[in-house]
Amino acid sequence: MPRIVFTSSIAVFGAPYPDRIGDEFLTAPQTSYGAQKAICELMLSDLARRGFVEGISLRLPTVTVRPGRPNKAASGFFSGIIREPLNGQEALLPVPAAVRHWHASPRAVTGFLRHAGTMDLGPLGHRRALNMPGVSCTVEEQIETLRAVAGDGAVALIRREPDETIGRIVAGWPRDFDPARALALGFRAEDSFRAIVDAYLEDDLPGARPAA
Repeated sequence: MPRIVFTSSIAVFGAPYPDRIGDEFLTAPQTSYGAQKAICELMLSDLARRGFVEGISLRLPTVTVRPGRPNKAASGFFSGIIREPLNGQEALLPVPAAVRHWHASPRAVTGFLRHAGTMDLGPLGHRRALNMPGVSCTVEEQIETLRAVAGDGAVALIRREPDETIGRIVAGWPRDFDPARALALGFRAEDSFRAIVDAYLEDDLPGARPAA
């Protein structure tokens, strides 16, 4: 039987949120993107229930630090304020430093997909969607990690330029999770934002020398 691993999103959730979103929190997306992801989760679950496929949906954190060039995604600045300064380029910060969000590295997300492709799906039962593990941190904590890795000069390349539209979008996103089911099933992510930055340095900037 074919196996489908669907890359869903934490956007399937909607406010108001508890301090940490657990596995029992309902899906109530407040964006079209989140609604589309939730629809696909339901469709895949139904196909699995009917025995057409082996299906599992992974609700991914925001992938940080993304390699490559900046993009127009509302979440792009989470990577940009790390990636651009580490490459000697200016980065724009459109939201307050107190904003908190849920992150995992490209390396961790690759691990999620590989594990989902080979694991025993029996323990999932009929609940085929999982909240993936990650790191909850504020933008200020991201910046302080950058400072520890690359110094004040890198932090000086971050230019604060408030954007009301992006700020409004980000304010409606989940901030922290308790992904107990995923952890019990063997999914693993970084345990600190420093580890996320180190993964970027090792995988995408192999010539970089992080500070102690």
